[in-house]
Amino acid sequence: QLQASGGGLVQAGGSLRLSCATSGLTFTFYSVGWFRQAPGKEREFVAVINRSGGTTRYTDSVKGRFTISRDNAKRTVYLQMDSLEPEDTANYYCAVKRTIMTVLPGPDRSDYDYWGQGTLVTVSS
Repeated sequence: QLQASGGGLVQAGGSLRLSCATSGLTFTFYSVGWFRQAPGKEREFVAVINRSGGTTRYTDSVKGRFTISRDNAKRTVYLQMDSLEPEDTANYYCAVKRTIMTVLPGPDRSDYDYWGQGTLVTVSS
């Protein structure tokens, strides 16, 4: 089970930290990704982190503003979002994919095994 939280309303330029808490799976066997879906748009890839936390990947539009990290002891992945823009407004979802240690999943949402419910981020201008 995946539980995303931390969304809310923030002004442009502000920050939020999303959390994805997991249960019922061996957390260290999984890479974890964040995706987002804005109203009327397709769900899109945001960021992903591998099992150890040593490798990450971001979509171009969030590079330098968002940081994905994980705490394996807490079975939780975080998405620190800084310098938020109105275009970041969306429901944010976390998802997991079982991988070998060094592999980093790609941006295709069909590659992921399990999904959490979304947490809504609204950025006002």
